[in-house]
Amino acid sequence: MEKHDEVLVALRQIIRAIDMHSKRLIKEAGLTAPQLLLLKGINELGQISMRQLANHTNMSQATATTIMDRLESRGLVQRIRSQTDKRKVHATLTEQGQLLLAQAPTPLQVHFIQRFQALEVWEQTLLLSSLQRISHMMNASGINAAPVLSVNPLTD
Repeated sequence: MEKHDEVLVALRQIIRAIDMHSKRLIKEAGLTAPQLLLLKGINELGQISMRQLANHTNMSQATATTIMDRLESRGLVQRIRSQTDKRKVHATLTEQGQLLLAQAPTPLQVHFIQRFQALEVWEQTLLLSSLQRISHMMNASGINAAPVLSVNPLTD
């Protein structure tokens, strides 16, 4: 097998791993990766504004709000108007949201981050440089992408 084929196979394996994990997450928890990410953000930071949550999860505020609408309609989160500033609305987890979050599988990126951080700094730099070059070679370097591993963020 030629080197370029090996690179394409490795890329396809990465895509398949993300796809399989996303399907497992939907099957087991009924959540997409970005939905889980928002729930985790609310859980970690407590009452949080949509702007803070969007920044914390590296999503646009519009995307985070759309996902939050879906989570709220499922009874997993609620929005509470600030007592000190009526213009601000904070997101909190409901009991149902806390329960679902506690039972949800670990996001794929958590395993990746743990393994990546265990590498030597030079190896981290080498991997980053190689992936950035591949992204550029595939004309993907201009695509805005957050570090959320999800195959189809449009369905969130």
